[in-house]
Amino acid sequence: MDMREIQVFRAVMQAGTTSKAANLLGISQPAISQSIRKLEESSGLRLFERVRGRLVATPEAGALMEEVDRCFAGFELIEHRIRSLKSFGVGRLAIGSLPALGTGFMPRAIAAFGLVDRGLQMSFQIMSSREVLRQVAAGQLDFGLMADELSVAGLEHSVFLRTPGVIAMHSRHPLADKKIIDARDLVEHPFIALNPEDASRRRLEAALQAVDLNLRPMLETPYSNSVCELALNGVGIGMVHPIMALDYLSRGLTIKRLSLEISFTSLLVFRSGTPLSGNAKAMLKVMRIQLENDLKKMQAALD
Repeated sequence: MDMREIQVFRAVMQAGTTSKAANLLGISQPAISQSIRKLEESSGLRLFERVRGRLVATPEAGALMEEVDRCFAGFELIEHRIRSLKSFGVGRLAIGSLPALGTGFMPRAIAAFGLVDRGLQMSFQIMSSREVLRQVAAGQLDFGLMADELSVAGLEHSVFLRTPGVIAMHSRHPLADKKIIDARDLVEHPFIALNPEDASRRRLEAALQAVDLNLRPMLETPYSNSVCELALNGVGIGMVHPIMALDYLSRGLTIKRLSLEISFTSLLVFRSGTPLSGNAKAMLKVMRIQLENDLKKMQAALD
């Protein structure tokens, strides 16, 4: 097999038909069919069933597609890096962040950093902690911000922020007049939880179990911003990253302290053996100043 056959296979899986795959790749439909036959012969796998003139993917094709997608994701990152180098050269910063700090905090820090005044260009990407870890390890990011739910062995890392989570709710929620939310409140009111793999979710469940309570979420979602949006729409209450919650206060969200201290921890990660550039260090200094300002706003909202 060769890379062209894999590319054709991927196009067929994505497009759903050989004719659409042919249009996608700019080749003839017979050429698509021939490449698929060659791939099946060389691999010894039946990748498609022929049903009324159409190709229907087999389970083997689905399993192979998972590996192919991982392979092509690497190529797409390389293409992105090449385009960035053409546009920006090497006088640039590449930063990745988990959504909790990426959607509000980092834009504020970037604005304070002053890219225009510094004559600097930047690539800033919001991504999962797993993707931050992968791209930092691959040298595609100068540094990244991620949650503490994954091993960072082999990378330089330090705690950027560790802060107690807060309970988010609409300002008209029955609990909105309480100063502190009790553990029992979390099980007696509809609760919106972060996904089970989230480290803060696991810490919350352990703390509740220690006082003989079990969390029974009505809804699960991966990110604090989703919890905030759902709470604003009256779906329920949820524990969120307090820095993320700041962006929703003006829209009617209320945040409350929790009687249990459940921390959200964000890590700063960068490659071992690769010193941070002067621009990266300057950016981190601005980020820490912005973080201090945001934490003051958070405290004011809780008092």
